Amino acid sequence: MKLQVMYSFLRSDIDKIEQELKAVVTSDQQMLQEASLQLIQAGGKRIRPVFVLLAGKFGTYKLDTIKNVAVALELIHMASLVHDDVIDAALLRRGSATVNANWGDRVAMYMGDYLFAKSLECITNLEIPEVHKALSKTIVEVCKGEIEQIRDKYNFDQNLRVYLRRIKRKTALLIASSCQLGAMASGACRETSNRLFWFGYFVGMSYQIIDDILDFVSTEEALGKPAGGDLLQGNITLPVLYAMQAPKLREQIVKVHEGLSAEEIQNIIHLIKNSDAIEKSFALSERYLQKALQVIQPLPRGQAKSALQNVAKYIGKRKF
Repeated sequence: MKLQVMYSFLRSDIDKIEQELKAVVTSDQQMLQEASLQLIQAGGKRIRPVFVLLAGKFGTYKLDTIKNVAVALELIHMASLVHDDVIDAALLRRGSATVNANWGDRVAMYMGDYLFAKSLECITNLEIPEVHKALSKTIVEVCKGEIEQIRDKYNFDQNLRVYLRRIKRKTALLIASSCQLGAMASGACRETSNRLFWFGYFVGMSYQIIDDILDFVSTEEALGKPAGGDLLQGNITLPVLYAMQAPKLREQIVKVHEGLSAEEIQNIIHLIKNSDAIEKSFALSERYLQKALQVIQPLPRGQAKSALQNVAKYIGKRKF
């Protein structure tokens, strides 16, 4: 089943979120306008707005209210991607040129800041202090995750706990907040919003681990960027950590540096792909996925719950 089919009953609302995203980033500054629209038109799964809308179904669902949360969370996600691309000197994302490739690093950094600011402006339309506090805390954690990724580049001595904390901050918390804030904005009870937070957290951990696996096993065409790019850029992900448990593989991996040739990096990627690191990484992702499905089990049955379960399974079962 295709991802969009799982929440097809939200199609018209998602279209309105798309329109709202374009309206929010509209600027009389031509460069900002062009860069913003490029990001939005590049597409993406819009997982975070979808989770916001689905979580909102567990309370009093009002699109005019909940759309502010959906747009704010997607803008934060987009901002973090722009900053990521600058840090990684990435020239492609989803098969298209990045903002920094088109306009340079300085413009891209300010572009990311602009999107962060727009997200905060958007959330002020909600007069719910708890939502504001939760969103602010999430942004702080996302920024910490970005700093940690820079700090740990080419640090081959980091452990599993460091990696899990980093992906928690970079990915999982934003998805967790999407679920939690969607519920809060619709007036769902605290227990429900807490369950949805943990659902989003576990899904987010599974999602990022799968992304890190796909960087090794997928194709450049499917990824929209060069395969193995994370390792070449010094980002030590779960498959690398597991692969380095084999002493001979570790000897090869720790030689990776920024100027490594394409042939050398492909050889190392091949070694990692053919070790047990990929299988072990899939196993940990599956553990997080099962936790996500378990934590929302007590929630009321219905379209929203079924869609959350199906989307979680889709995310956790990606193989390409």
